Amino acid sequence: MAESKIRGLDQVTVDMTNLYREETFTDLAVATIRRHTPVKSDGTDDPARPPLFTGQASLMTEGGALPLSFVIEAKNLEEAFKKFPAEMEKGYEKMLEEVREYRREQASRIVVPTGPMPSVTGANPAQGPSKIRLR
Repeated sequence: MAESKIRGLDQVTVDMTNLYREETFTDLAVATIRRHTPVKSDGTDDPARPPLFTGQASLMTEGGALPLSFVIEAKNLEEAFKKFPAEMEKGYEKMLEEVREYRREQASRIVVPTGPMPSVTGANPAQGPSKIRLR
């Protein structure tokens, strides 16, 4: 059996100067925050770079749970949890705007037929000419 190779896999590189350790914090009800602590290539903390925070929540809709992820600009975990509600709302609004934009794009798409165009007179070549005529 021949080995399969993923296209472009030989071009993948890891940026060893941009590594983070990820930790998850949650209240087990609504809020989940991930703290991304910068680390050096040997795994030790990198105090030269600030930590990054991302929030996650699930919104219940008629279609089921809708996952929502968003960035939280904060200096520490306590500040991130305080900003969580406002940032979640911003993330929700951003997602709604993206959905609206997607709908606009889909509504304005031009559908181009791929097969032969139907006859203007409505004739079916297999049945002969149609009795309906356009004036």
